[in-house]
Amino acid sequence: MIETVIRKRIEILTDAALVRRVTDAIDRAGITGWTVTPVQSGKGRDGRWREERVMGTDKCLVLTIAAAEKAMVFAEDIAPILTSHGLLLSMWDVEVIRGERF
Repeated sequence: MIETVIRKRIEILTDAALVRRVTDAIDRAGITGWTVTPVQSGKGRDGRWREERVMGTDKCLVLTIAAAEKAMVFAEDIAPILTSHGLLLSMWDVEVIRGERF
């Protein structure tokens, strides 16, 4: 049977202009990888929104998986801009194969 280990899956919804800031924080936490995908539209507390390349407010989703300790280092680092820049961060436990990669 394949062995799995528990890691933290982290997703950050951010403006495209802030992606580098988020990925730099991931790197500083010692997390080995991340993925960025564009987000076309959504709805939140303030209502619906769509990507707006003309205004520069298009959104991206940054995804990473990390050991719990590194995930908390990242969360502490990014916490100051969560509210000030309207980022959405979610984190939960996932089972992964080859846990040493995370």
